[in-house]
Amino acid sequence: MKQIVYKSSARKALRRIPKNTAKLILGKIEQYAEDPASLANNVKKLQGREGIRLRVGDWRVIMHDGIVLEVIKIGSRGDVYND
Repeated sequence: MKQIVYKSSARKALRRIPKNTAKLILGKIEQYAEDPASLANNVKKLQGREGIRLRVGDWRVIMHDGIVLEVIKIGSRGDVYND
């Protein structure tokens, strides 16, 4: 299993969204860290910038996948891609 590091913006987003949704998102991130192939249908490489995105329902998780899985941003489908 890869080590997971959350940026402050991702932690802040998790605190703002409903607890049941946050638990679901955290579970999917941990599942991806253990076995990336298990979520292959919900993970895509980002276009125009580095990183990948994980789809969890209407929520998106922007991550960098290397030796350490770095969670950059968590947000709703329309807002997460805006910088």
